[in-house]
Amino acid sequence: MILHVGLDGVFLRAAQESSVKPGINERWRSDNIQPLIETLESVNRDIYQNRKQLAELVKPVSGSTLADVGAGSGFMVEEFARAVGGSGTVYAVDINLKLLEQIEDRTSRQGLRNIRTILATDDSSRLPPASVDLVFICDTYHHFEYPKSTLQTIFDALKPGGEIVLVEFKRISGESEDWILNHVRAGKKEFTQEILDAGFQFLKEQEVPFLPRNYVLRFRKP
Repeated sequence: MILHVGLDGVFLRAAQESSVKPGINERWRSDNIQPLIETLESVNRDIYQNRKQLAELVKPVSGSTLADVGAGSGFMVEEFARAVGGSGTVYAVDINLKLLEQIEDRTSRQGLRNIRTILATDDSSRLPPASVDLVFICDTYHHFEYPKSTLQTIFDALKPGGEIVLVEFKRISGESEDWILNHVRAGKKEFTQEILDAGFQFLKEQEVPFLPRNYVLRFRKP
């Protein structure tokens, strides 16, 4: 069942201009999800090929509640669902209803019963307040059209002491690939500051030799 969860308060997008390139999410709203799945689960994608190592790095606690914001095809959702176990919960959050339906079907066939799906909006994760211990955002933050509003909903959704694990592309002039420089709106310093401005505390940067194009940062809600 796709959850359409409301939030206390109203976020007015008119009060905050979009921070991303216009149309960056157009492809990811398509009802034709097979090309999207093929992109996300490409043999050339480090995240997909090393998903088990990444899940071990994130290390969700058994019995905890985790949210994958920008869940895509759900391959990390599956890893996390096994990690938190039957007493835990994993929220799969995405802007594409068809991808969420695909996650529900795929995980159900695998016998994973601890997954809930939430249809996000441009400015909200739509996660229930004070509901999660950890939020995982992988190659997705640069797609947030309204990062300030979306981060506020994530802050509200985390329990005190809850954490964000951010996986993003290294964007370094003269070093990063052209498609990263053209596609990702900012680098590690700028994204870190945005998350700090949202009220989070920086915890650490984790070493990820198996993800040469990415960095991994952890933040905590006070």
